[in-house]
Amino acid sequence: MSISLQLGWLFILAIPIACIAWTVTHEEVFREPREYFTKRSREGKTILERKFFYLFTCEYCFSHYVTILVLIFSGFHLLFFDWRGYIIAGFSLVWIANIYMGLFALIRAELKKDNTEIKEMDERSKLKPK
Repeated sequence: MSISLQLGWLFILAIPIACIAWTVTHEEVFREPREYFTKRSREGKTILERKFFYLFTCEYCFSHYVTILVLIFSGFHLLFFDWRGYIIAGFSLVWIANIYMGLFALIRAELKKDNTEIKEMDERSKLKPK
């Protein structure tokens, strides 16, 4: 596989990794399990227990596990055709996926800010006498 094709796959495979990691660690659909994992990560009796449950609450940490699954199912490797290619691909996918999640977080924060400002302007316009 050519390097340009490998880079294309890198940027494409990082999209579902980012999507899955973000959804599990931030979205409402997984709120209850995430609250349970957060509680266990804070109140666990052993450090191993606390760290294990923390992995499901951190998008960066969780993206490593999603990446491992993607590598198993896709067989994607980067630069080398042996185990080294999988290592390089794994860390590269995590890095790109986390850039995607960071950009998504910025966009969501900006949208939330805009929506708040619009609501405030609507409320102020309702209070003004006509």
